[in-house]
Amino acid sequence: MTTVAIAGLGPRGFYTYAQYQKIHPERMKVVAIADIDPSKLRLAAEDLQIPEAGCFHSAEEMLSGEKLADVLIVATQDQQHIAHALAGLEKGYDLILEKPVATTPEDCIAIRDAAKRLHRKVAVCYVLRYTAFYRTIKNIIRSGKIGEVVNIDAVENVGYWHQAHSFVRGNWRNFEQSSPMILQKSCHDLDILNYLIGSHCDSLSSFGSLSYFNAAHRPEGAADFCLDCPYQDGCVYSAKRIYLGADTEEKRPWVRTVVAPTGGVEEVEKALRRGPYGRCVFACDNDVVDHQSVAIRYENGVTVSFTMSAFSAEVFRSIRVMGTKGEIEGEQRSNVIRCTPFGGETETYDINKLAADLSGHGGGDNQLLTDFFDETSEEHEEAISGIYSAIESHMMAFAAEYSRLHDGQSVNLKQFEKSVKGFFE
Repeated sequence: MTTVAIAGLGPRGFYTYAQYQKIHPERMKVVAIADIDPSKLRLAAEDLQIPEAGCFHSAEEMLSGEKLADVLIVATQDQQHIAHALAGLEKGYDLILEKPVATTPEDCIAIRDAAKRLHRKVAVCYVLRYTAFYRTIKNIIRSGKIGEVVNIDAVENVGYWHQAHSFVRGNWRNFEQSSPMILQKSCHDLDILNYLIGSHCDSLSSFGSLSYFNAAHRPEGAADFCLDCPYQDGCVYSAKRIYLGADTEEKRPWVRTVVAPTGGVEEVEKALRRGPYGRCVFACDNDVVDHQSVAIRYENGVTVSFTMSAFSAEVFRSIRVMGTKGEIEGEQRSNVIRCTPFGGETETYDINKLAADLSGHGGGDNQLLTDFFDETSEEHEEAISGIYSAIESHMMAFAAEYSRLHDGQSVNLKQFEKSVKGFFE
């Protein structure tokens, strides 16, 4: 049994990680929770049966007292991670830390160094590493069926409604308030490429922009809030359609709990009237990109083309791995992987039949916790997606954003890392 304290009761902290307790009550027990929203705190306390003594109105309040659990889950906002992670480490917690680790290279390094100094374990929530989908691809590569990997094409289809929800209206819409989108959304895509290729990034370049979700594309006569707007029934980005439509009930009910903790229709509609999630997508204070591409060269010669785009009908990742003797194609929408040796028969891997759990990032959310608890109990050096390996993908994301802002300038990662004090210490 591992006891857990959770800082931040949003979609990840409460609706994802806390629910592991119900699946494996013999393995995890949440004993303390913290959130600045009283309604979220009450809801989580009732759901998890946390007594009043274990409920705190902020992460700071919870971390100011004595150590309450074995593990601290840090699921607060991006820019809060540095303070909450450092405080947790100093208090003696092992950490499960939501990505991104932090919003600057220096802060990422500070957390890594504190974990090393204090001999604490830190798992970064790179849930893709824990999925049967990517582990199967890794095993195929290891088998030698496609020879040596030469290049990879990978795409993160963010989804039109997901972009509107998280990166136009939501918490990650504004760089100054959160982080670059390539870091927040795709640092674990960069990490999974590192995992599959098994080498270090040599250099990269990147292009991207905020091309559509801006005032230039606002229809004439559109209101500031969707529920007041004459286009509310026809606009694909209408808050009415995204949060109150039939698709939401069937495919993504969790988005309602972001707008209003209970997810009730009346409560959600009330919140949309003047709340941030009810705003016109062409009249928000967003400034992060809506598409970005990164070209990467690895030290072993493998090249990668990675694209992150808002403009897809569905939310899924796809990948094509091209080798000297064959290729691998896979997409998480169908959860099917195909390996075709040159001149041979295609072998199909149906992850739907191979994996016991496909909930939450293809089973990655639950498997991350299982692996972390196993490794902490067995005193392994670090979790599979530990802080030390996670730093490189963060540096790649920072370098990609630098390149994007400098007209696609090629960035040598080692030179970039050396400019950050302490990276190689």
